[in-house]
Amino acid sequence: MSSSQQLEQAHNVLSEVFGYTQFRPPQADVIKAVFAQDDVLVLMPTGGGKSLCFQVPALVLPGLSIVVSPLIALMQDQVAALQQSGVAAAYLNSSQSASESAQVMRQIHDQQLKLLYIAPERLLMEHTLDRLAQIDVSLIAIDEAHCVSQWGHDFRQDYLGLHVLKQAFPNVPRIALTATADSRTQAEIIKRLALDEPSYFISSFDRPNIRYSVQVKGDARAQLLNFLSGHRGQSGIIYCMSRKRVDAIATWLQGKGFKALPYHAGMDNRDRAANQTTFIHADDVIIVATVAFGMGIDKPDVRFVAHLDLPKSLEAYYQETGRAGRDGLPSEAWMIYGLQDVMRIVKMVQDSNAHADIKRIERAKINSLLGWCEATTCRRRALLLYFAEETVGGCGNCDICLRPPRTWDATQAAQKLLSTIYRTGQRFGSGQVIDVLRGKDTAKVRQFGHQKLSTYGIGEDMADAQWRSIMRQLLVQGYLTINESLYGAIQLEEKSRELLRGEIKLYLREDLFALGRKEKAPSKVPGSGAKVSQADEKLWTALKEERRKLALATSVPPYQIFHDATLMEMMEYRPKSAEELLQINGVGQHKLDLYGAAFLAVIEQF
Repeated sequence: MSSSQQLEQAHNVLSEVFGYTQFRPPQADVIKAVFAQDDVLVLMPTGGGKSLCFQVPALVLPGLSIVVSPLIALMQDQVAALQQSGVAAAYLNSSQSASESAQVMRQIHDQQLKLLYIAPERLLMEHTLDRLAQIDVSLIAIDEAHCVSQWGHDFRQDYLGLHVLKQAFPNVPRIALTATADSRTQAEIIKRLALDEPSYFISSFDRPNIRYSVQVKGDARAQLLNFLSGHRGQSGIIYCMSRKRVDAIATWLQGKGFKALPYHAGMDNRDRAANQTTFIHADDVIIVATVAFGMGIDKPDVRFVAHLDLPKSLEAYYQETGRAGRDGLPSEAWMIYGLQDVMRIVKMVQDSNAHADIKRIERAKINSLLGWCEATTCRRRALLLYFAEETVGGCGNCDICLRPPRTWDATQAAQKLLSTIYRTGQRFGSGQVIDVLRGKDTAKVRQFGHQKLSTYGIGEDMADAQWRSIMRQLLVQGYLTINESLYGAIQLEEKSRELLRGEIKLYLREDLFALGRKEKAPSKVPGSGAKVSQADEKLWTALKEERRKLALATSVPPYQIFHDATLMEMMEYRPKSAEELLQINGVGQHKLDLYGAAFLAVIEQF
């Protein structure tokens, strides 16, 4: 088959199997490179259509395509979705019994499968490689390729062995795909996977449908409740740092009338799996989770991702918030953080057993994250710049563009703080420094004779929260550092000299919470979720109800029947025949045969 015939066939597969009329950039170019037998590296944001880059050529090329995937949930979800579209797909992983695995191996031997999803540790077993080497393998896709990076936030040890695929399948093109990889990680992916002069395809990292907001942490629960007031009845994820906090927040939200479920590695496996299944199948459940949750969750209608604690890096933040709005509809990424978060995350790096080089890189990543949190210009623009993508002007859809922060001349206040840290010997944490500044009469102040210092009480005109705000911003801007080997002592950096001498002016953000004022309740994200007019409300409800019934009958998540975006097109165009329904994005021939009559019957009533 010529390359032009292959590409024509690829368009037929896109339309007939997946129900889309055209490829998004750069999907067609990626598929061309695969057909040309090139190794390929694809960087595409979550929800950008990475999977089609290997699923479509897999259905055009002869033989079997292998997809390496890091998580059981991810494999099961994608295989189930492919089977819903009439594709012969299966998976091999540790969740299966011996007889189930044997059945899949028989299907492979009998050439009954087009796509095999497999865990890296299973693929790298000698007998698995030997069996696969005996059949016609046409393509190898390595999904979530950033897991190979030892610098990364999702490192998987088993991914390091995947370079052997080059020797095991010397003439088979390999495609590595990820949503997050800076230039260092890209180079590491190519090296560790032994990709052979790969074609690069790097899409924009921008997710314009996601609104980014960051607030200073005050009363975290009140702030969360305020945020969730605009998202009742919607699906979302709330990330917390500890398991204990996950359980507490989930229980508290249940008491506030939300359908909230916990998810963390300390739970019973069955309970954790049950909560994940409930979340996937419902459209109004909130999962409260540690970062153990998320990768491999292909749920398109997650309307918000909230962070109650700082993530580890901007890459981790981008990956986690990228789980919102995969259907392209308006969604929100919201985070709160404070001084304690800064100190905790720095302590984690300093206490780790990692090599000094890795610690230095992790600390640089934390500094980038903290700098982004304290940004005073467009948040999206700063996030994209971190991934080396330059944009012009503001986005109009982040907290800073929508409500530009006020700044104030903090030079004198900062000098008072720096002087107090210096005069107390740079041996104390934030609490003691602030107590001395505010002139508090505590046992610890008397123990060290700090009431005799010239700086004692010079900051009594400002509240604790204001001083914490100033200290947090000075840490982020590099005037201060935390010495964990001295129990979290706050110390001066060289940069603070010019500020102490009055050689520069310092302007800091005005934190509303620190000033005792509440953040405004966020305006609901415009058209959050599906945009449904009053006239269409009944049809929309009926279409979702029909989808729910069919999902229940077939034991699959509702979005695997049809995405919200597909139902919205049905609602808008109201097709009257099977031919018209086939023109709707997301309706392929197999799904038309399975579900077409049911949805046409619903539409006919309106």
